[in-house]
Order: sequence, then C-alpha cells, then structure tokens
Amino acid sequence: MPSIYDAIIADHEKHRDLLDKIANTEGDSEERRKAWNAFYCDIKSHSAAEEEEFYSVLMKETWGQDAARHSVAEHHEMDEIVEELNEMDMSSSGWLTRFKTLKHDYEHHMEEEENEVFTRAKKVVGEEENDAYGERFQKRKEKELGLVQKKKEDHLED
Repeated sequence: MPSIYDAIIADHEKHRDLLDKIANTEGDSEERRKAWNAFYCDIKSHSAAEEEEFYSVLMKETWGQDAARHSVAEHHEMDEIVEELNEMDMSSSGWLTRFKTLKHDYEHHMEEEENEVFTRAKKVVGEEENDAYGERFQKRKEKELGLVQKKKEDHLED
C-alpha cells in the first residue's frame, strides 16, 4: 500500500496527465469527453477522500487548521468550476476558457500541497503512519468513486 503522500501524488500525476490530454483536444469530441469523465470522477473522489483522511488529521494542529481550511476552500472553488464545466457544451469557447481557469487553479493547488502542505504535514503524519493513512485514503477514495459514478449515472437518466 502506498503512503498517504505517494497516493496523493500518484493521483496528482494522473490528474496532470488528464488535464493536459483535455487541453489538447478540440470540441465535443469522444476523446475530450472520455478524458473529462475520467478526470471528473477521479477528482471528485480524490478531493472527498483527501478531506476526510488527510486534512481532517491536519486540523488537530494549530498550523494545520489554516492549511487545511485553505486547501478545502480551494477544493470547493474548483468543485464549483468542475460542476459548471460538466453542465456546459464542450464545443463552446466558454467551456475551454473555463477549463483553462480550472487547469491553472488546480495545478497551483497541487504544487502548493506537494511543496508546502506535505512538508509540514509530515510532522503530524510521520513515516510510521504513512501506509495506514494511505490505505484509508485509497479505501475512502474507492467508496467516493462509487458514489460519484452513481450520481453521474442518475443525472444522465434524468
């Protein structure tokens, strides 16, 4: 089982690849739709699991409260953009403009997490606990992924 940090970084790498793939597509193509759906489901489940299994732990430390609140606020802002994009016409210029905002914001968020938050978080979640937190994160993400996929399917049926 990967450590909590390795699990989050692996997701970030997947998200960076999907963001680049989406950015290199045009219009309402099957390629864009497939990459977007993969990104949508993964980022939604990732964010929920990260908040429950990582940021909730950091809240125990005074410095962690601000870092966690900041990251969770960014999650909320990006979630609003993700939902907005999910409802928009992918072939519109507005979709691409909004997507570029999401891509920029999320790349900044990932860098901040990996370079600042993780350094300080290691004082709370040290090596002896890394794998246990990583396992909980993965399990929570799988559960959240199922919920996201069901919600997406239900939405398509409406």
